[in-house]
Amino acid sequence: MERLKLKVAVYLLLIKDNQVLLLRRSNTGWNDGNYSLPAGHLDPNETVTQALMRESFEEVGVNLKTENVNLVHTMHRLASSYIDLFFVAKKWEGEPSNKEPNKCDDLKWFDLNSLPENMVLSVKSAIENYIKGNPFSDFLIDG
Repeated sequence: MERLKLKVAVYLLLIKDNQVLLLRRSNTGWNDGNYSLPAGHLDPNETVTQALMRESFEEVGVNLKTENVNLVHTMHRLASSYIDLFFVAKKWEGEPSNKEPNKCDDLKWFDLNSLPENMVLSVKSAIENYIKGNPFSDFLIDG
């Protein structure tokens, strides 16, 4: 029997004043019109923290240091065979801005307790689990 091969994605929760930075997906073909976090896939020969730092700079122009990020939630998305790793940063260098206007049409701070309705469902669930202090969840549907 062949073993399951999981994909890995990293997500960044930039937190300031009890608000989280979200971006609205656009022209990607997946969950367009819904808010998500700065995120991306783990590339070959890349550590998880390297992927997080690369994606954070590519998408929102912030520089992170490993000592300023903490893994706060791990999610197994069963339907799409993903392991999603959610990190919080409360300190970074640079002012967040939309660095990928071809993939994102809005970048906005939202209160952690008042997230928008139009969100990627798995990301909303992960943020809610983070708020509750739950370090792990299974997510059974795709999205």
